[in-house]
Formats: sequence, C-alpha cells, structure tokens
Amino acid sequence: MPDGTLVLGIDIGTSSSKGVLVDGGGTVVARAETEHATSFPQPGWVEHDAEGVWWSDVTALLRELLPHGTPDALGVSGIGPVLLPADAEGRPLRPAILYGVDTRATREIAELTEEVGAEAVVARGGTPLSSQAVGPKWRWLQRHEPDVYARTERFLMASSYAVHRLTGEYVLDHHSASQCDPMYDLEAADWARDLADVVAPGLPLPRLVWPGEVAGTVTDDAARATGLPAGVPVIAGTVDAWAEAASVGVTGAGDTMVMYGTTMFLVQVTDAPVRHPALWATRGVAPGSFTTAAGMATSGAITAWLRDLVGADYATLLDEAADVPPGARGLLLLPYFAGERTPILDPDARGLVLGLTTGHGRAELYRAALEGIAHGVRHNLEAFRDAGGPVPRLVAVGGGTRGGLWTQIVSDVIGQPQEIPADTTGAALGDALLAARALGLDADAASWNPIVATVTPDPERTARYDAFHEHYRALYPATADAAHFLAEQQRWAPPG
Repeated sequence: MPDGTLVLGIDIGTSSSKGVLVDGGGTVVARAETEHATSFPQPGWVEHDAEGVWWSDVTALLRELLPHGTPDALGVSGIGPVLLPADAEGRPLRPAILYGVDTRATREIAELTEEVGAEAVVARGGTPLSSQAVGPKWRWLQRHEPDVYARTERFLMASSYAVHRLTGEYVLDHHSASQCDPMYDLEAADWARDLADVVAPGLPLPRLVWPGEVAGTVTDDAARATGLPAGVPVIAGTVDAWAEAASVGVTGAGDTMVMYGTTMFLVQVTDAPVRHPALWATRGVAPGSFTTAAGMATSGAITAWLRDLVGADYATLLDEAADVPPGARGLLLLPYFAGERTPILDPDARGLVLGLTTGHGRAELYRAALEGIAHGVRHNLEAFRDAGGPVPRLVAVGGGTRGGLWTQIVSDVIGQPQEIPADTTGAALGDALLAARALGLDADAASWNPIVATVTPDPERTARYDAFHEHYRALYPATADAAHFLAEQQRWAPPG
C-alpha cells in the first residue's frame, strides 16, 4: 500500500458527530465536528431524524475533510443499538428510536420476556431484555404505529444507514445485531430467526458482516452527494463505543474501556460469552470475539443540565468543584436522570440528590454529580467482577477525560488507575483504524493512539468514598417505589 494512503472515519454521536482523516501511519491529517439536535417528543422517548441528523452530519463532515485529501477507504460508526424503520429504498419511515435512553417499550419488555421466557432470552442472546434491547421496540412499533411497520422493508441503525446511503448495501454488523435481543443468537453468530419472527414478523433482516469488513463501495449517486470518489471501499462499522475500544487497543481479555460522554459506557473484552442478569453480553469487533458491556443512561447529560441550569461554563464549574472536598460537603447523588440501564435495568428509576441544605451551592452540586456518576461506574465494575470478569486494565476515553477532575474522581471512587490515550475522542479514529486494516495496512492501536498518561487513585480519598458508596448502593432500593410513582406522574404530565 503506498505511503500516501489516507483513511477516513466518521462517528455519529448522541449530540454531535466527528470525523477524522488519517494517513497510513496513524497521523491525523484533519478533524471536523458538527453538533445536532436530539428530539424528546414525550417523556421517555428519545429520537433522531436520520436524514436531518445522521446523513446531514455525514455530508457536512465530508465537506470539511475532503479538501485535505481523498480517502482510500472509510468507515462510519454511530450510536446504538437504535431502530430506524425504512422502506425498500432505505428511506426513513419515522425518526429513529434511540438506544437504552429511550424507555418507551417498558410494556413490551415484560411481554416478550414472558412470551419467550427469561431463561431462553439469556440462553440465546446472552442478555436480559431491557430498554437497551431493540426487540421490544419493534413490538412497540407494531402496536402503536402499525402503518409504519406495514411499510417497513429495511431495519437500519446509525452506522448501517450511512453505509446504505453510501453503498446501497443492506447490512448490519454482528456487534450491533447482538444488541437486538432476542433476535440474535450469540453462540451461532447469526440471526435467531425463530425469535426474530416472534418479535418482528415478516421483517427482511440485513446481511450480517463483521465491523471491519468491506460492506460495499461508494456508488455514483453517493459520490455526487458527498464528493467522495465512486468505488471507495466502505467498511460495515459498528456502535460507537466498540469503535472507540478498537481505537485504544482494548483487545485483550479483561481490558475494559470507560467512555465518558453524554452517557457513560463500559466495554470489557472476554474470552467467551459472560451471561449476567445486570450486564450485556455481545459480540465484539474482531471476527469471533466477545465483549461484556454496561451503560449508564446519563453522565455528561447531567453535567450539561447543571451547566445550563446555573448558567456557568464547564471550566468555571470544574474549578469550583475542585475546591470542594470529597463527599461534596455531605451530598450524595443518584445519576438516574433518564432511568438507568445497567446494572439496575430500571427505566423508571429517577435522579436523586440527598443531603441538601441551604448552605450548598452550585460547586457542591457539580461535585456531587461527578461523584454520583463515579459511584455508578463502580457499581458497574462490581457487576463485571461478580460475573467473573477481572478488570486488570482500564482505559478512559471521551470528552469527559479532558480537564482531569472527573477522571480523578472516578479513579478515587473505584480505587483503580485509568490509562489515558493520546486521542480520547476516538470512535471516528477507530473507524479509520478498521478501514486501514481492511486495506491490508498493519494498523496498530498502540502506535496510532499510544497511552500518554495514567490517573492514579489516592488511597485516602478512596477510603472516604468507600463509606459513601455503601450508602449509594442502599439509596436506590430504599427509594425505588417513590421513584416509580414519580415516573408515572411524569408520563401524565402535560408537555412543557
């Protein structure tokens, strides 16, 4: 492969999308980013306009990146798992229903668990049904929008929608498919067609490929729409967190990535499927690989909410929170502001701040938010260990790693170091890395994105947080009934 090889990666996120153009040695030639809106049409509903957000972002990023060079291959990752019903031409029939933060299918989760059987769901797909699973959302669509379902000929996610627009191919990667419980057979690495027929009868399922496989090439129509040359190979791509894991070399058994973003996500590589009632067993990025995953419904979303609420920027809030001692002067926060995914799998959980007095201000609240999210990370890591998976190595990525305070609080709460790579917003970099490998390049994450720092926990602060964590773990069971009552009131609340 010539020295002038370029590869391009694009990642479609919850609140923004990013792109990178990278040379064959892993040097980033150009970067681009664009923000977009997320729709919340009803309590518990979270949606994206596929045309106005996903495709618009892809074309906008390409306009910025292509003047810096023409890629020899590209890949696209994105939020997931999501449900976008489309017609036979791939035209969206409604906005995309997002991943576990969208909790509309609570009734369908219980219904399908009863129909298929809780043990059978886990035996085939490796994961109990929750708001993260795509299957119940298909059942919701049939029940509430039967006209849309009747016209559906394509099932797309953020990455596969972009691939379809670029290549015309109807594919889905194995990892994304493995989050479509109960429609995928984890051991067989194939659709569980008998269960798919129960969940989404008559739905033509996409062809399955691995994330780094070439799904197709840029069509003439896509070339005219994007400026890309026709014939450029496009890899299948995958869910953003798994692309990010590839970008930082989380590939060995026990390696775990902690992704700081709008939500908090954890991905651990395993030798075999790990079935645990509080976690997600999935296929990985490399052919034949497995991962265990966990995801919090809100993390950066809470800090953004506080920033807007108090009218201060992040830098100011971080500086003020750094001056507040561990424990936020006696505050404890449950970060369940949009329900919670793992490890409690409760879409009707709600946020809580305990210990408030008139002496507390925005600095204490912001510190309590960072600490509450850190306790949520620890809770998930405890579930990993309960499942039999040691966590010998943690790699931290995402925008939340900038500034230092948040990652330090997390390390102090969990009592474990975190490695920080050179590029911490690397889902798009992971796409480029996979595209480079698809071209036959010897692309290695250690050289493309080396570790440049390690956040080390302070033993005294960890000991102090241990006492707080005991009460953190007790808060949810003690308040769940009240949270469920309030969640029900919110469903009946008038809009606005």
